Amino acid sequence: MPLYIVGTPLGNLGDFSPRAAETLRGCDFIAAEDTRVTVKLLARFGIHAPLLAYHEHNRAVSGPALLERLAAGETGALVSDAGMPSVSDPGRELVAGCAERGIEVFVVPGPCAISAAAALSGLNTGRFCFEGFLSTATKSRREHLDSLKGERRAMVFYEAPHKLPRTLRDMLEAWGDRRVSISREMTKLHEETLRGTLSGMIAHFGQTPPKGEFTLVIEGASAPPAAVSAEDAKALAEGYRAGGMSVSAAARAAAAETGAPRREIYAKMVKSDGE
Repeated sequence: MPLYIVGTPLGNLGDFSPRAAETLRGCDFIAAEDTRVTVKLLARFGIHAPLLAYHEHNRAVSGPALLERLAAGETGALVSDAGMPSVSDPGRELVAGCAERGIEVFVVPGPCAISAAAALSGLNTGRFCFEGFLSTATKSRREHLDSLKGERRAMVFYEAPHKLPRTLRDMLEAWGDRRVSISREMTKLHEETLRGTLSGMIAHFGQTPPKGEFTLVIEGASAPPAAVSAEDAKALAEGYRAGGMSVSAAARAAAAETGAPRREIYAKMVKSDGE
C-alpha cells in the first residue's frame, strides 16, 4: 500500500544506494518520468518490477490509476530521470493524492542537484532558496526576477542549455552584476563548475555554447546600498551600455545595483544621447 519516493543518480550510477535498489525490487510497480531512462537503471541493478509512465503530460490520467492501485494494497515507487521526484519533476500531485486518501508515503533519499550545486558554489549557502525553472513567458519571468531583487539568501535555479544565455542576461538586467556559480552535468563525464559574475558568464557562454543541464547558484542581495546619485548611476549604466546592453536594459541593471530610480537613469541617458 505505501508509495516510496526514490532518489536516483544525477548521472553516475555508482551513487544509487543499496536501500534504493532493495526498495525498488520489493515494489509491485515503479512509476517513472521517462521509462526509457529508468529501464537502463533497473537493468544495471537487476530490478524487474513492472515499469509505468508517470510524467507531466499523462499525470491527469495516470495519477488516479496509480492511486487506485496503491489503495488496493499494492506497493509502488516513484522515480524521476535524475535526482528527487516531485522537486521540479512530476510527483507533487501524486504525493498529495496519497495524503488525501491516507496512503503512506516514504522517502528513500538520493542525489539532489540543488544541494550538490550549493556545496560546489563556494558562495554563502548557509541559507538559500530554491527557485526552480524560470518561466519562458517574458512577463512572468520578469515578475519572478523582480520579486527576488531584495532576496538576501543565495538562490538556486535550474536551466536548460538553450535558455541559459537569456537567463543570465535577464538576471543581470534585474539584479545588476552578482557572483554566480554554474554547475553542469554533475557526476557525469563532462562535469564542470564555473564561478564568476553574471557579466563574466554572459561573455563566457557567448564564446562557448552551453551544453548539458545546468544548476545556477547566485549570491543574494547585499545590505541596502548607501544612496547613489543619479549621475553616478547613469555612469554605471553607460558602462553596461558600452558592453552591448540596450538603454532600457542598462538603466534597469544600474537601478538594481545602485537603488537609484530606473526612470531617472533612463531619462538622463536619453537626454545625453540627444545632446
